[in-house]
Amino acid sequence: MASIGLINYATFMGAMIGIYGVLALGLNIQWGVTGLFNAGIAGFFAVGAYLSALLTAPPSPERIMGWELPVLVGWLGAMAGAALIAWPIGRICLRFRSDYLAIATIGVAEVIRLVLRTEEGLSGGARGITGVPRPFGGFDYSLSQFAYFALVIAVLLLVYWALERQLAAPWGRMMKAIRDNEQAAAAMGKNVEKRRLEAFVLGAAVMGLAGALYVHFMRAITPEAIDPMIATFLVWIMLILGGSGNNRGAILGAIIVWLIWSMSEFITDQLPAEVATQAKYIRVFLIGLMLQLILRFRPEGLLPEESGQRTASLPPSPR
Repeated sequence: MASIGLINYATFMGAMIGIYGVLALGLNIQWGVTGLFNAGIAGFFAVGAYLSALLTAPPSPERIMGWELPVLVGWLGAMAGAALIAWPIGRICLRFRSDYLAIATIGVAEVIRLVLRTEEGLSGGARGITGVPRPFGGFDYSLSQFAYFALVIAVLLLVYWALERQLAAPWGRMMKAIRDNEQAAAAMGKNVEKRRLEAFVLGAAVMGLAGALYVHFMRAITPEAIDPMIATFLVWIMLILGGSGNNRGAILGAIIVWLIWSMSEFITDQLPAEVATQAKYIRVFLIGLMLQLILRFRPEGLLPEESGQRTASLPPSPR
């Protein structure tokens, strides 16, 4: 029985790593490729999670929606909803410089989080939404966990493949050129604001997909799940550790950071109850220490962007 419990725990961690890998890929599109400092990841993650839950969960007299639609519809709706939220935000906030953009996106994410926490008719308030269906949910618990883990990994690989193709295309080379020398790109006639908005919306859609994957894995969503500490701060560390601008680095960072985050909790749970709660803050210390060490000794990350990919030249693409 102990081995079954260990397998279930490993499967759970693998699924969470896959979900955070999708989140890190979304941030890499915005920051690593385009240089957009989005500090409101939790907001787009929340929009995707709650919207997919509302579309697929059974109806409830305490809130709106609950249409019991197929899970795939929920995923597509989550991506579309996050993209639609990102478009007006990007239209306004992308005019700011990086530090002001970070402040603006933090504010937007907090507004989304507080609305979801207080509007019970929309999101269930502090109770959240339960009864969210999971693909393969009718299987035995262990088999259901493993099947959904395999599905998450398949989605992660599909997103990775699609983004790699996009970055290898003229669009991706143009985005990197805009990131490296925005003035030169504008002087060559490129519509910099339009392209940056495209990257911002695309990254937000991927983050919304990660939120949908999460809510169907957990079968429920509450405001605590979109805490900026775990839905924004950790994702930034994953990308910085793995290597900004490299999709493989983003996934590697998700693996390392989530293993440290989860295993440190597993260790602290073995301590006496009177010190276990205080010891949980060791996780934050370890993650922060790792970030400081990376920034000090390897600021480009463990898998940095290849030197040949970072260039200020403009691709021969249409405006």
